[in-house]
Amino acid sequence: MLTLDDVRAARERIGDAAVHTPIDYSHTFSRFTGAEVYPKYEQFQRTGAFKIRGATNRIATLPESAREAGVVTASAGNHAQGVALAATRAGVDATIVMPENAPISKVKATEGYGGTVVLHGADYDAAQAHAHDIEREEDRFYVHAFDDEDVMAGQGTIGLEILEDCPEVDTVVVPIGGGGLISGIATAVKGLDDDVRVVGVQAEGASSVADSLVKGEVVSLDAVDTIADGIAVGRAGDRTFPVIRERVDEVVTVSDPEIAMAITYLLERSKVLAEGAGAAALAAVIEGTFDYDEGEVIVPLVCGGNIDSNTLTTVLMRGLIERGRYLRLKTVLTDEPGALRRLATVIAEERANIYAIQHDRTARDVGMSSAEVELDLETRGHDHVEHLIDVLESKGYPVEVLL
Repeated sequence: MLTLDDVRAARERIGDAAVHTPIDYSHTFSRFTGAEVYPKYEQFQRTGAFKIRGATNRIATLPESAREAGVVTASAGNHAQGVALAATRAGVDATIVMPENAPISKVKATEGYGGTVVLHGADYDAAQAHAHDIEREEDRFYVHAFDDEDVMAGQGTIGLEILEDCPEVDTVVVPIGGGGLISGIATAVKGLDDDVRVVGVQAEGASSVADSLVKGEVVSLDAVDTIADGIAVGRAGDRTFPVIRERVDEVVTVSDPEIAMAITYLLERSKVLAEGAGAAALAAVIEGTFDYDEGEVIVPLVCGGNIDSNTLTTVLMRGLIERGRYLRLKTVLTDEPGALRRLATVIAEERANIYAIQHDRTARDVGMSSAEVELDLETRGHDHVEHLIDVLESKGYPVEVLL
């Protein structure tokens, strides 16, 4: 099984390929939770995520024959970029198979780091199958995203940095997809201080490791569904699962709305952009998904920041809705001059701001002398939303909340 010495050796191999990312005390999240929260900001890593660590260590340990033949992998994002950059730095040819619907920004980034991108299949499974075809046909070495001890050891260098920069840490919180990241970190942390607790976090819609721990064996999910695409993995690794079972103290899950909230908080309060997987650990801390004491020193890992722009728009909107900062409602007006102005006046008097209005005099489910109106509003919290609805209804406006 993976050892602390393996992680230390990986650190020597990685050298300056990966930067030592910061840990910073957060007054905001500490105030929210009552704990002492020190996020580890791995989204400042090269390629915007931790994957460069494991990819660099894996390629550094390849035999010369494999280096000459080149490597191949499958990925929809961060692993693709990590392998592309690590291979380019080592002078190794890399082919990256990505699903045909992969975000163009991630495709371009992978190509920019020197990888040859092949688009194939509708999803990751199809891309992975094609990558293995290329592995056999071209005799390339397949670099697994997580189920590889050299990859796990590379990711574990984050654990070394956490214990160096925050030696007083009580709990380290780590996102889990296939388990390579937490396997490496738990090995490093427990090897240095067995009293430090390691908590893993999965999305509710991709809880393969949590389910496997309950059943005592690796299980595969029929489907995954989460905004945290970086941890949307349907099966834990055969190599990672035994490490998790032995060295991780607890695995919990968080919902997509909770992840969206954490992304929004990071952006608004810390000025940090995180992807869904990157915000999952902090979401578990904010929501109190696992038990911790007041004043406990907690290091949640923000493991990446490569979020697609379209996804970011959706996530931020969901975060605003969850916090009562955005409201979409429908009401009915008398179809007469000045009716819309009077409604807008009520909204302004209650200090809500109108983003957009859709006024429909032909809606089928209202009377001939009425008009249906949908409004997108900026609000100031759940109490403000409830008060605004009460005021509108008291003035004779029927209200249907749409978002």
